Amino acid sequence: MNCGLIIPTLNAGKNFSKLLEQISEQNLSLKKLVVDSESEDGTAEVAKSFGFEVLKVARKDFHHGATRQFALEYLLKNFSVDVVIFLTQDVFLRDKNSLAELVKIFAEDSEVGLCYGRQLPHADATTEAKILREFNYPAESQLKSFDDRKILGLKAATASNSFAAYRVEYLQKVGGFPSQVILCEDMFVAAKMLVAGYKIFYNADAQVYHSHNYNFFQEFRRYFDIGVFHSRESWIRETFGSAEGAGKKFVLLKLKTLWKENIFELVGAIFRDGAKFFGYRLGRLEKFLPNFFCRLLSMNKNFWRAT
Repeated sequence: MNCGLIIPTLNAGKNFSKLLEQISEQNLSLKKLVVDSESEDGTAEVAKSFGFEVLKVARKDFHHGATRQFALEYLLKNFSVDVVIFLTQDVFLRDKNSLAELVKIFAEDSEVGLCYGRQLPHADATTEAKILREFNYPAESQLKSFDDRKILGLKAATASNSFAAYRVEYLQKVGGFPSQVILCEDMFVAAKMLVAGYKIFYNADAQVYHSHNYNFFQEFRRYFDIGVFHSRESWIRETFGSAEGAGKKFVLLKLKTLWKENIFELVGAIFRDGAKFFGYRLGRLEKFLPNFFCRLLSMNKNFWRAT
C-alpha cells in the first residue's frame, strides 16, 4: 500500500520543525507534500529541509476544499498513491506509529474509505478544550456506515481535516474534495462516502495532539462559517439530521464538569457558547446578508471573494 502525506501550511511557526521531525521518525514510508500559501516565516524552506516537496498557491486563492484537491491531484500525477493522509500544521504526533496505525484499516477492511484518529489536547489546553476533545474523540474506536445516521445523526458524518486518511480510489469516486465550501470539507467527503455505501472508521489508537483555546470572537466567526456550510450544503442536514442535539449534550456536559472542576472558566464558557449559538444561527441566514458583512463576520475571509 503506497501512502502519501499532504500538509497545507501558512506561516507554520517555530514548532513546525518538531512535527516534521516526528513525521521523519514514523514507521511508515511516505510521499510527502506541503502546499504552502505564501508563508513569510520560512515554512517552505523548513519543509524542504525535511524532504518534503513544496507546492505553492497564492494566499488569496486558498480554499479548504479546493487547495486540498489541488495538492491531491499534484501528488497523484507524480506518484503512485493508494492512501493519502492529511494533517494540519498545528498537530503533534503521539508516537512513531501514529500514521501507520491510522492507515492500517485500509488493508483490513476494503469497505472503509476514510479513517480519522483521536485528537488529544495540547499541554496548554484549557479545561473546556480538554472536555471538547474527549467528547468528540473518545477512547473507543468506531466503524460507521450510512445506516448509523439513524442513531448518530450528523455525527455519523463526523471526520477531521487535521488527522485523517483517505482511500484514494473511493475519494475520487465521490468527486474528491469540494471546491466551494467555506470549511468542513472533511464532513462533506465523509457524507458523500457514507451515501455511496463506503464506511468511515474512527481509530482511537491512532493519536495526535491537537486543540484550540479559542476566544469569544474566534468562536463566533468559526461557528458563523459552520452555519454557512450547513446552509449551503443543506443536503447533509437533510440526510443525516441536525447537529444541535449533540451540541446541547456537549454544552450540558461541559457546564457540569466546569462547575465541579474549574468554576473560573465557567463564565467564559457560557459567553463562548452564546457566541457559537448566535454565530451559527447568523451563518445559516447568510443568503440574506450582504457579501461584505459576511466577510466581516467570517473566519475564512478568502471564501467571500469567490461568492
